[in-house]
Amino acid sequence: MSDDREQGPEEQRENAAQPSSAAARRERRASARAAARKGGQDRAGEPGGSTRTTESKGRPTPSRDGRQGRVSPFRKAWRFLREVVAELRKVIWPTRRTLVTYTLVVLVFVSILVALVSGLDVLFAKGVLWLFG
Repeated sequence: MSDDREQGPEEQRENAAQPSSAAARRERRASARAAARKGGQDRAGEPGGSTRTTESKGRPTPSRDGRQGRVSPFRKAWRFLREVVAELRKVIWPTRRTLVTYTLVVLVFVSILVALVSGLDVLFAKGVLWLFG
């Protein structure tokens, strides 16, 4: 597929770095694997294969080693209020127009449902009076 638009130097560099066919991609992967084997490293760049040992991370955090410090209730309340304010800053507040629109939609919907339930109530009341007299 040829592209008729002009390419900038960055796009030309990207296209030159990417193989154009599936065969070229397979060959590139095979040569990369051979180079990794030659150096004695796997894909992750670790010597000697894929087995990895975990190193010590140092001393655990206080919450993990069972020593939780006592926090005053005032600090907890202050932190809670700061987090509430931070979350409220993330809120996308509606404009006045959308707020009015949504309010009208809700009021119309509620009034329709109130009329429906009232009509059914009157209908069932008349039916019960007719049936049991």
